Amino acid sequence: MSTIRRRVIYTPKAVVRQGIYSQGVVVDRTMYISGQVGMDVASGQLVDGGVLAQAKQALVNIGEILKAAGCNYSNVVKTTMLLTDINNLSSVNEVYKTFFTSNFPARAAYQVVALPRGGLVEIEAVAVLGPLSDS
Repeated sequence: MSTIRRRVIYTPKAVVRQGIYSQGVVVDRTMYISGQVGMDVASGQLVDGGVLAQAKQALVNIGEILKAAGCNYSNVVKTTMLLTDINNLSSVNEVYKTFFTSNFPARAAYQVVALPRGGLVEIEAVAVLGPLSDS
């Protein structure tokens, strides 16, 4: 049996890990991106402006991790959203659809009691590296 390679993805343009996890891990052609909260990389703080601003920043952070692996939002095949108030999902969708414009990834959304640093939304993603064709 051949060995499958694992590669850790890191970029200083996304939130630097605060714990014992990687920003992203690629196994074969699949990349798993750790949950991103709406934290500004420069300040190390959650962005002001509530759930919409935090969702946008989380997606920007995901974009930087995707870029570090040589891909973009079109490579994302699955996302998971964690929200402290599920009633914010339709508002967050307005931000989400500016990053994912067609052939939307599969997605799950859950309400949670709390998120790191008091965040209002956290988004994680799974992407496939390389060119994808739609059938």
